[in-house]
Amino acid sequence: MHFLPNERTALFIDGANLYSASRNLGFDVDYRNLLEFFRRKTNILRAYYYSALLETEEYSPLKPLTDWLAYNGYTLVTKAAREYTDATGRRRVKGNMDVEIAVDMLELAGHVEHAVLFSGDQDFRRLVEAVQRRGVRVSVISSIRTTPPMVADELRRQADHFVELAEIAPEFTRRQTEPRAPRTPPRQTPAEPFAGAQDTV
Repeated sequence: MHFLPNERTALFIDGANLYSASRNLGFDVDYRNLLEFFRRKTNILRAYYYSALLETEEYSPLKPLTDWLAYNGYTLVTKAAREYTDATGRRRVKGNMDVEIAVDMLELAGHVEHAVLFSGDQDFRRLVEAVQRRGVRVSVISSIRTTPPMVADELRRQADHFVELAEIAPEFTRRQTEPRAPRTPPRQTPAEPFAGAQDTV
């Protein structure tokens, strides 16, 4: 991994994307260990976690995780997700966090030397390019070992470094789960309860 001990670094974690990748690879993320892992590698200034929250009448199943993150070293960025039914009658959730990630990464670009993006979304290619023009190295953490791969080729090519999630996962695995079969939607869990059903258009 290409991390320098004194390099000012920020983590930008697309919660739904990391959840989907980890579930497809067969593990759950221990966010305490994840942050400690990167703090051992480099100088972490900020660790952002992004998630759209689908609020029920009284309780969001994601709330225990987001509350814990907010009190344990993460900068939590959330917004309300919108639930709707598509043309086929399937329940869908719209909660794209791309704009929030882009704004924060561009704003922080003048204060960090290394940005670490946990996402494989090809829409971030232009963001990565813009941040690189400001002199910031960008690493992308996602996976090519899932079926289909979680990371877009365009994003991999643009990044200064691509880190395969499966290779560093043992450093922050909470518990082993059964690997996901291809194209099977993730089971709803408190970790990211509707990640597999997000509409990212």
